Amino acid sequence: MTHIPDGTPRPPGPRPAGRRSLGGRRWVVVVTLAVALGLIAWPVLTSCDVFSDKGDPLSFGQDDTVTGRTDGGGSGPLMPTGPKADFRVANTLTDGTKIGVVTLDGKKSGFKGKVWVWAPKQYDDPRYAKSGFPVLIALPGGNGYPVNYWMGTDLKLQSSIAEWSKEGKSLPFIVAMPVLNADDKNYYDGSDIPGRPKMGTWLTEDVPDLIKQNFRTLKSRDGWAFMGSSSGAFAGLKAVLKQPGKFKAVIASGPDIVPDSPLWAGHDKEKQENNPELLAQHLIDVKGPDVYLAFQVGTKEKTSMANTKEFLSAYGNKGPVHTMLREIPDGEHNAKTYVPSMGQGPIEWISKHMEGPTPSG
Repeated sequence: MTHIPDGTPRPPGPRPAGRRSLGGRRWVVVVTLAVALGLIAWPVLTSCDVFSDKGDPLSFGQDDTVTGRTDGGGSGPLMPTGPKADFRVANTLTDGTKIGVVTLDGKKSGFKGKVWVWAPKQYDDPRYAKSGFPVLIALPGGNGYPVNYWMGTDLKLQSSIAEWSKEGKSLPFIVAMPVLNADDKNYYDGSDIPGRPKMGTWLTEDVPDLIKQNFRTLKSRDGWAFMGSSSGAFAGLKAVLKQPGKFKAVIASGPDIVPDSPLWAGHDKEKQENNPELLAQHLIDVKGPDVYLAFQVGTKEKTSMANTKEFLSAYGNKGPVHTMLREIPDGEHNAKTYVPSMGQGPIEWISKHMEGPTPSG
């Protein structure tokens, strides 16, 4: 299985104004008093990150919106049900929005791991206070444990989505970034491999449940998608094809196409049940529901390009399986290649087939 290098996040700089952090003001009082008493010099303060709120409690407005939810039919918003998760500040974007992190005890999978979440500025806009938002579950390549590298600000996934949403290229997605694997020694193909941690259930049940409990989301599958790189692209692709009633689209970058974890040994039946090729054919045979699979591959990724084109030749744009491919000129197998390319077609393409927030008034 091919993997991409981990995008190690850089520490955030001084805190800009933005999404609500519940701590940090105490530092202002302490610093102001210290300066007044002459205990420390101001030039020293400016070189220290004393205003950082990393690790502080973070509210995404759950206190204002946890009103209970009625799971009726049709589309429309789902208000968060709670329980409220204990999000902490992990990173801050230049626009002031914050990436939060929480340790999630997955009730359905039995797996416990970290999930990072970001919401766009529109989420706090009063015009959208009663509107649900689409969700993009972003999966890394490589180990994907103990850190999902999309949580850093260096790869600019969130800031790019913020900019694209202003330009009308993208919906203003809530981005959920769970750990992909259960440890840093094995990869689990985003699946419930018998006798192993149920990472398929973690990604497609527990993580969506966390977002529904804490954010205004959408009832319809039109509000749910995946994106990922390499092995994370495989997991997202497989999730959409296996559960098209819950997820509508995926952006798969430099994807693995078939399951190949060594942990499948002795479990060929279950392995084939998680094979995107067989899942795509089944979806074609049963005539739906429609799914939208956006692939992007660098021209220097010879193996991934060949495998992707073979998949598209066999299943692409047949019946309910709608596909597109962006070939990235001189693109290599890494996250820094994939993010800018998303803005050259893939994010706009899936956004056109999904549901976004509706402003009031």
